[in-house]
Amino acid sequence: MIEAMIAEIGLQKEYLQEPIETIYFGGGTPSLLDVQELNLLIDKVLNTFDCVDNPEITIEANPDDLTSSKIVALEKSPINRLSIGIQTFDESRLAYINRAHTKQEALSSVKLAQDVGFNNLSIDLIYAIPPGDMNYWIEDLSQAVSLNVPHISLYGLTIEPQTVFGKWMQKGAFKETVEDIAVEQYKYAVEFLSSSGYEHYEVANFSKLGCRSKHNAAYWQQKHYLGIGPGAHSFNGHSRQSNVRNNQTYIKKILNELTIPFDRESLSRNQKINEYLLTRLRAKEGVDSIALNNKYSYDLLREKEKEINQLAKQGLIEKKGSSIILSIDGFMVADEIALILFLED
Repeated sequence: MIEAMIAEIGLQKEYLQEPIETIYFGGGTPSLLDVQELNLLIDKVLNTFDCVDNPEITIEANPDDLTSSKIVALEKSPINRLSIGIQTFDESRLAYINRAHTKQEALSSVKLAQDVGFNNLSIDLIYAIPPGDMNYWIEDLSQAVSLNVPHISLYGLTIEPQTVFGKWMQKGAFKETVEDIAVEQYKYAVEFLSSSGYEHYEVANFSKLGCRSKHNAAYWQQKHYLGIGPGAHSFNGHSRQSNVRNNQTYIKKILNELTIPFDRESLSRNQKINEYLLTRLRAKEGVDSIALNNKYSYDLLREKEKEINQLAKQGLIEKKGSSIILSIDGFMVADEIALILFLED
């Protein structure tokens, strides 16, 4: 797999025309790779593409993968940002969502990372884990803030039909947290983290001053990106493409045929506008209608005046000069609001 991914990087050397600002290892459990394998991939990127000085290089990791020796080795590598998937500090809920680590391992992984010098550190937490109550969530957030990490990401527990939880739900063995409690937990998190010195700069992301994730922010700014590996997605402003998900097909095509197995979709003007709306709405700065008009000759405030006024009356958006910005209630239904503003092809 590593050999195929290195080969794909070489085959994709013309995909991006701008310098690389961030490198992100995610979309699975990349912390299972040893540091030597990670370094091979990083070196290939740095030697293939034009890169800025000191790019942000992030790896996602589970607490149970972050032994003392692993964290020390990661800190000595070019990786300069660590994102730890803690999910919750509550022991019963960790077991409920099939996480392999314990509360103590979660706490230890953060402290070990801080002790060896990982200053750019993020943790993930999940709200709306059954059974639905506020107590565990209040404790989770208090614990997270006490760790003094510069970045926190929050995700609501979602149930997909073909997952383990989806199958349990079909059998009646799993019940989702009711929506009202999920909303209450999200709103509490926004208020608590904001009062604790974190900037709510995107629907799911909170950071201390100067500690936004450059990689995450690039998506909301519609910067171009290249995804490497099975199931990886790429975007160059004109089209979207996604690699085949099957590992063996991916490896065989690249190593034996020197071709990348992917599907590509060319974007129409309306799709580009929709892409702009979908990504920009999620960010704190919202949609700048002047910038949108300059880019695509589309006057959002005029063309969607009725819809925008209705959303404003519902308290979901706010108009500030030329910008449309989501309220906290709007953040919770950002995708639905984007659909209301979308153009049809």
